[in-house]
Amino acid sequence: MALTGALVLAVWIYLLAGRGGFWRAGERDDRDETPEPGSADWPSVVAVVPARDEADVIARAIGSLLAQDYPGPLRVILVDDSSSDGTGDIARGLDAGGRLQVLTGAPLPEGWTGKLWAQSQGVARAAETAPDYLLLTDADIAHAPETLRKLVARAEARGLVLTSLMARLTVETWAERLLIPAFVFFFAMLYPFAWVNDPRRRTAAAAGGVMLARRTALEAAGGLEAIRWKIIDDCSLGALMKRQGPIWLGLTHRARSLRPYAGLREIGRMVSRSAYAQLGFSRWLLAGTVAGMAIVYLAAPALAVFAVGAARWAGVAAWLAMALAYQPMLRLYRLSPLWGLALPLIAAIYTAFTVQSAIDSWRGRGGQWKGRAQALEAAP
Repeated sequence: MALTGALVLAVWIYLLAGRGGFWRAGERDDRDETPEPGSADWPSVVAVVPARDEADVIARAIGSLLAQDYPGPLRVILVDDSSSDGTGDIARGLDAGGRLQVLTGAPLPEGWTGKLWAQSQGVARAAETAPDYLLLTDADIAHAPETLRKLVARAEARGLVLTSLMARLTVETWAERLLIPAFVFFFAMLYPFAWVNDPRRRTAAAAGGVMLARRTALEAAGGLEAIRWKIIDDCSLGALMKRQGPIWLGLTHRARSLRPYAGLREIGRMVSRSAYAQLGFSRWLLAGTVAGMAIVYLAAPALAVFAVGAARWAGVAAWLAMALAYQPMLRLYRLSPLWGLALPLIAAIYTAFTVQSAIDSWRGRGGQWKGRAQALEAAP
């Protein structure tokens, strides 16, 4: 028992001190901002937006792109991916000055995920005018007017081939407050942003809601076709692009998700869509993940409640350490610090989502999204 307590405490000491400071939430786009280019030096950008049945949010998302205060040339291409709710028609009614083009997506070919196929069609159309940058953004993301200007300024000043923002997710319902900040916390633990942003490290990731890619670097990397079957397309793109040059990933308040999650079931579907793919569809990694989550998150409260002596105090210390690690993310989302004590429960729920993801994959329903099961266990 004492040995278990020492192990759990040692794990949290490492996570706090040796995992790239992931818990500090320090990589933000409103910190260390870079000088903007001169008035005549702004590069051209084409925003590519894949959309499938997004009628409830598409007007706000596209409207925010058309309202960007970007000084350089900017066009928006929306690819309507077989929507059945009039998404494309709504978008067409938003056109302002000919800057928006709505494409009707071609049928999904074998070996592609739906989002990447839609994006690839938009990227191909954008390439006809050879823009300097491609802004790959989702149809449920709203952007503050300065978002693109700040993204491009950072990319130009630092020579970045991929600049990505983790959009602020909604935390209105109790289920969102319980689980959504932890989603970002666990993501940062897997991919410490400081390590992603360090060209000397191999760690690479991106956040799919907002990704500014240098067009020539994307083409040199093989384009989206190189990752066409990937369910976790954003991190796959991050890894692909980091081979071409430096990348940057940060948190933001400037881009926010318009997608609410009414309850645990909806959040569970969002997580389960890609969790097993994150483990490479490996049953061994699944078993290791379940065991690891139990040791890292569940053992501490169990020891604090049921153990005695040194083991109990080690469990208490580890529980407090994880609650402390969660505080910067809770502050970012303006939530009570007491949610930090619930992190073991939250981790248990995410573990259940991961197991459900594996079960869905085994049943042939992996990667379920908008009526498509598209998780492929091997590259086509």
